[in-house]
Amino acid sequence: MTDSPAQAPVLRLAPSILSADFARLGEEVRAIQTAGADLVHFDVMDNHYVPNLTIGPLVCEAIRPHVTIPIDVHLMVEPVDALIPLFAKAGANIITFHPEASRHVDRTLQLIKEHGCKAGLVLNPATTTDWLDHVMDKLDMILLMSVNPGFGGQKFIPSTLGKLRAVRQRIAAHQAAGGQPIWLQVDGGVKVDNIHEIVRAGADTCVAGSAVFGAPDADGGYRTVISALRRAAHPTE
Repeated sequence: MTDSPAQAPVLRLAPSILSADFARLGEEVRAIQTAGADLVHFDVMDNHYVPNLTIGPLVCEAIRPHVTIPIDVHLMVEPVDALIPLFAKAGANIITFHPEASRHVDRTLQLIKEHGCKAGLVLNPATTTDWLDHVMDKLDMILLMSVNPGFGGQKFIPSTLGKLRAVRQRIAAHQAAGGQPIWLQVDGGVKVDNIHEIVRAGADTCVAGSAVFGAPDADGGYRTVISALRRAAHPTE
């Protein structure tokens, strides 16, 4: 994470394997890397913090040898701290979590970094940005949910655009004061027809699940949709 998110037109695409074919997951993650994905987005749900149950560290460990791009683990779990060392050991590069799921947000961020991973906070649609006030110096990523977490395939919530602009301003002020670069990721309902306004509002990293994995990979389907997302994000380039 050396490049600055303020240096547009940087755009990172992180296909979410929540929408992948789990019967051939190794093949799927290899395919998205070959197709030009920048990250593998790994959604962890516990049927407690969110109403769904997905995958854990063993699956992360299983796909790690199949890709060289970073694995971006989004923990939708409560409590969160016990899983952090397990995912770090399993090969995660970035770990993000929801502040409501941690008893001590600062300590959880520190725990992620102590285990050699980049750290980030995730804000749900109704979660205020006040959580960022005292931890900006410890963040590598801020993830704004543009759907309510728990299931893939939901529609983008338009009010996320204003929130993106506000957080982008926070990041810019932080960096102007000498702070470190912070990526601004958005997750939920990102499609070819809305990625331009999402990026224009300030996102530099976009999670796309069904938009990518809904395309058949035969005849370069994943590469086609990833290229289409990049073109749509910056249509004048």
